[in-house]
Amino acid sequence: MYRKFLILFVLVATMLQLNAQSKADISALARSIEPQVIEWRHHFHQNPELSNREFETAKYIAKHMEELGLEVHTGIAHTGVVAVLQGGQPGPTVGLRADIDALPVTERTPVPYASKVRTTYLGKETGVMHACGHDTHTAMLMGAAKILTGMKDQVKGKIVFVFQPAEEGSPPGEEGGAKLMVKEGLLDRFGIEVMFGQHIGSGSDLGTVQYRVGGLLAASDRFEIKVHGKQTHGSRPWGGVDPIVTAAQIVMGLQTIISRQTDLTRNAAVISVGKIEGGVRNNIIPEEVTLVGTIRTLDTAMQNLIHKKIRHTAEHIAAAQGATVEVDIFKYVPVTYNHPELTRRMIPTVFATAGEDKVQVIPAITGGEDFSYYANEIPSFFWFLGGKSLDTPASEAAPHHTPDFYIDDSSMRLGVELMVNVALDYADTGQ
Repeated sequence: MYRKFLILFVLVATMLQLNAQSKADISALARSIEPQVIEWRHHFHQNPELSNREFETAKYIAKHMEELGLEVHTGIAHTGVVAVLQGGQPGPTVGLRADIDALPVTERTPVPYASKVRTTYLGKETGVMHACGHDTHTAMLMGAAKILTGMKDQVKGKIVFVFQPAEEGSPPGEEGGAKLMVKEGLLDRFGIEVMFGQHIGSGSDLGTVQYRVGGLLAASDRFEIKVHGKQTHGSRPWGGVDPIVTAAQIVMGLQTIISRQTDLTRNAAVISVGKIEGGVRNNIIPEEVTLVGTIRTLDTAMQNLIHKKIRHTAEHIAAAQGATVEVDIFKYVPVTYNHPELTRRMIPTVFATAGEDKVQVIPAITGGEDFSYYANEIPSFFWFLGGKSLDTPASEAAPHHTPDFYIDDSSMRLGVELMVNVALDYADTGQ
């Protein structure tokens, strides 16, 4: 018995030693290509493109993947790029995903690679900026592809690199993003069994990783409330029905759904109005006002209840003022769910790559991610990667989707290593 135990101990110790050596080798490779990853990131940052319009971005990615000798597919979900690496040994098919689109935000960061791109978005002139880190996601996955291709003979199974457009949402009247990729049959077409993804964060220290088992990110829904009143002269408000005052009361009423009518001990929830539109001049009370906003929930039952209460609140407040409303709610993305068994299986890889003291379990986040569409179909694991300079206080870090959003270039090396290691270790730890 002792002899058997000793043999097993030696085998395990040898495997751990080889694994540690492998991680060290991959870390060295990531360090060696870091300047190129940074160069790619700067290129994407200077040349951002909005959702479903990532034409040049897609060409740049496809060219790189073709130069690696991979099987490349373009035009998926409009502008998506998928590249396939066939490993030298039998094994599973692993998907690695990065999103590639930018936002209608005018950049203010004082960096030499700042975006100067301008466009028209929903009829308004605006700048275009990678204000959510998708440029880093794309560059990191390109770097992972380069490393994995260079060790092709050691790869078990297939690795499918998914460069996904339109994570931020398709333009009105269009489909796109992960939802369309799944709808077009991405997972079945390439036989993807599991999917891994990561998102950089401007408020967490570089070198750190954050994750959660189960529900990580909220379902994200969009609502639009049109308030119909009766137009009148601004000097005679009693001659009509004021949709502006009614809309203001609806905005305040929506907040009480969260603060007074929702059991927040179960899960967090948010209702935010992000746009109010109506009227043409100072002395005319208009006929119509439109409210547009977002709903974030982490629980399906709570999501359905809040949808019902939004309609009820808007309709009854409007009726009390003599107005009417049209309420439309559009489901954008479901909850992003980390498969418990897969997540627990891959956490040792994250520990070995980043260092156990750099990995944190976090509460659920009310942000949304369309990575959820993959996770609804196959086991998936999504984590956050720190992108903030160590000398920047968290309180001074600009949030995502803002003009001052900033990510430290040196944060990407860890992201490259993580993508490489989870792809290799998933196959090594058995299907």
